[in-house]
Amino acid sequence: MAKLADLAEKLDLEVRAARGYLDNEVTGGYASDLLSDVIANSREGDLWVTLQVHQNIVAVASMKDLAGIILVNGREPQEDTVQKAETANIPIMVSRLPTFELVGKLSSLGVRGAALPDATRPGKS
Repeated sequence: MAKLADLAEKLDLEVRAARGYLDNEVTGGYASDLLSDVIANSREGDLWVTLQVHQNIVAVASMKDLAGIILVNGREPQEDTVQKAETANIPIMVSRLPTFELVGKLSSLGVRGAALPDATRPGKS
């Protein structure tokens, strides 16, 4: 497990919201740009990697009790997203890296995603 503050420092992430909550423990990671996918498959304590910048990302992160959100490709959160994240205590950080590279770096730092059980994998019965 890692703290958001440690990951932010090691990955040169720029904090955009809820700086006071960087002591959140990261227990895993999830990368997706489809909100319904994050709702269905992310886990409490995950660090979410996305390119979405609208305020609904904060609602999803709050509902799933995620550790925080990283926006990729240097994308900046909308102002109402920042305000909502501050109110909900959901850290939002920005990376200049594309998703693929950022997830690889997170993995090398020990952040892992959960494998789906075989019964829920596409093509399995």
